[in-house]
Amino acid sequence: MFESAPRSDTTTDSDADVVRRVREGDREAFRILVLRYQDLLYRTAVRHVQYADVAADLVQSAYVKAFSNIWRCRDPERFGAWLYRILVNGAKDYLKSRRRMDVSLDDPNTPKFQIPASSNPERELERTDARERIENALAELPETMREAFLLKHVEGRAYEDIAELLGVSVPALKMRVHRARAVLKELMERGDA
Repeated sequence: MFESAPRSDTTTDSDADVVRRVREGDREAFRILVLRYQDLLYRTAVRHVQYADVAADLVQSAYVKAFSNIWRCRDPERFGAWLYRILVNGAKDYLKSRRRMDVSLDDPNTPKFQIPASSNPERELERTDARERIENALAELPETMREAFLLKHVEGRAYEDIAELLGVSVPALKMRVHRARAVLKELMERGDA
């Protein structure tokens, strides 16, 4: 259970207790798990897919899959980590299918879009360029490093929480985050991003 994560539910039952109740047929108990993890899952989904409506659909789908397969959760005390993996795998599947459907901008049938005017085009261009360089650098990181880095530095989560989510030790996680920072710094300095 994530001790430092704010809890939105009204029970102090452990995840294992709530999962046991759901497995015994208490369908309402699953609502506790939904409330407990919905904010984390939604923020994670948005970070992966960039679209709020798609993120909400992915979270909903993760909950449906978790409820339908709750008997497959081998370690009910780590239900949050299991649910997190379901969501991340769903986001990966979505992105894979999306890549297959992407349309080339060189395609003459692609609609043309107008770029909105900015009050300070030079500053907006600098911001856009910096954001693009950072996103490109993050995309260069191995997935395990990127995920650890984002959970630590974007989500601001504690190492213990992240380690539990990702199923790794705290020292291994700290090394991933450290290496991610080093690689990002190198990519940004070289201008490879």
